[in-house]
Amino acid sequence: MKYDKITLVTGAGGFIGSHIVSLLADSGITVRATDMRAPARLPDGVQFMKADLRNRDDVTPLLEGVDRIFHVAGICNLSTPYEKLRPVNVHAVDVITELAMKRQVRRFVHMSSSSVYGLYNGTAFSEEAPCRPADSYGQSKFDGESIVRRRMAEGLQAVILRPCTVYGPGCNDGAGKVFSRPSDIPGIPGNGKQKLANVRVEDVSNAAIFLSQRDDAAGHIFNVSDDSSPTLEEALRLSAQVFRSRIKPIHVPLALLKIVARVEGVIAALRGKIPDLELEAVKYLYSDYIMDNSKLKKHGYKLLFPAFDTSMQELGERLK
Repeated sequence: MKYDKITLVTGAGGFIGSHIVSLLADSGITVRATDMRAPARLPDGVQFMKADLRNRDDVTPLLEGVDRIFHVAGICNLSTPYEKLRPVNVHAVDVITELAMKRQVRRFVHMSSSSVYGLYNGTAFSEEAPCRPADSYGQSKFDGESIVRRRMAEGLQAVILRPCTVYGPGCNDGAGKVFSRPSDIPGIPGNGKQKLANVRVEDVSNAAIFLSQRDDAAGHIFNVSDDSSPTLEEALRLSAQVFRSRIKPIHVPLALLKIVARVEGVIAALRGKIPDLELEAVKYLYSDYIMDNSKLKKHGYKLLFPAFDTSMQELGERLK
């Protein structure tokens, strides 16, 4: 599929959204970017429109002349309660998908999360795996997905992406930040043998654009992860080596980590911030977390960074 009108990117000031905007602009696409605040920098030629996606009156003008939408905007942390997540991660999806259908947008790409699956049950998550969200964030992303799937049944030409832990240039928040920049590591959580699912932000953004151009992708859900499953200890030690960060050679019991997370959570809440170590995130460290990305590859997408170790080495080279 080719697009000759405007491509809209929501959440354009965020980690993934900004990468999608840059890729589109570099390829000569006419891009309209939106967010609650204007990004510090935008590629030349990109139009910015400030909007609150919870407000139908804000969303309506965004869609003027648009034939493709990348909906990336959302609250992405495990500490915000559901009642605050719902207006952004659920209601705003309802608003923008309804208007996208009315405007007959040709493709709607929805950025969800692997958090919809919940805790690992011993089998690599495929797109057909049951969704059992284990926290408010995962539930809000699942509820947002449910709206998109309902619109699909009504005729919306949509694609849903479920990326796992996203890391790479520009990541300053969330689980991926320790694999994205220098950061002191106070120890290895648990026994360190838990297997991880990670993906570079360049693969998330490129996969989103790739799938938006394929006729056979409409109506489908795609996991987005790389081909490797490093253990937590391997990944943290590699990150420390690549970024020359300090790492304490100790294993921290997960029960102790939960106590630390509770204390950090209270302090962060008093400051109106999200803690670096979120309590809800600790429960994911009790087991492996493995994603099946075969559907994405069967549709023709070739990963730019299939292996975590070589990807990390490439990030390290950028800092030299």
